Amino acid sequence: MAHLSFFSPVGDLTIIEEDAALVALEWGRAPEDAGSKLLMEAKRQLDAYFARKLKKFDLPLRMIGTAFQKRVWARMVKIPYGETVSYGRVARELDSGPRAVGTACGRNPIPIIVPCHRILASNGLGGFSGGTGLETKRALLRLEKADGFLL
Repeated sequence: MAHLSFFSPVGDLTIIEEDAALVALEWGRAPEDAGSKLLMEAKRQLDAYFARKLKKFDLPLRMIGTAFQKRVWARMVKIPYGETVSYGRVARELDSGPRAVGTACGRNPIPIIVPCHRILASNGLGGFSGGTGLETKRALLRLEKADGFLL
């Protein structure tokens, strides 16, 4: 698997590619790798996102998970930049429960690009498994100036 590590406003990130698709985005640095055209394009798009110049990613993804997790992740990518929805709303749309949606969010292998940070609890932020947790989720929502998000 090819990977590329770089600095971002939310910490060091490593993006991982396998068979011409992104399979993971992780916090931290990995040993140097030559990267690939796809990884360089993913970095370019992430840099543009962090500069508020890109609102929708256009990258090949391979999400590895259960059928339910894939349904939640597919719903996530439909949440527009700068908007949020609740775990409960997604759960109702998928005929499930909010905790199951939260668990799927926590297992999202490609955060930011698949924007799990845009799903909130009905009484607050909920959780976030990347970076420094809720601090990182807040930073991403502030970056997007998300509607209804209290800074």
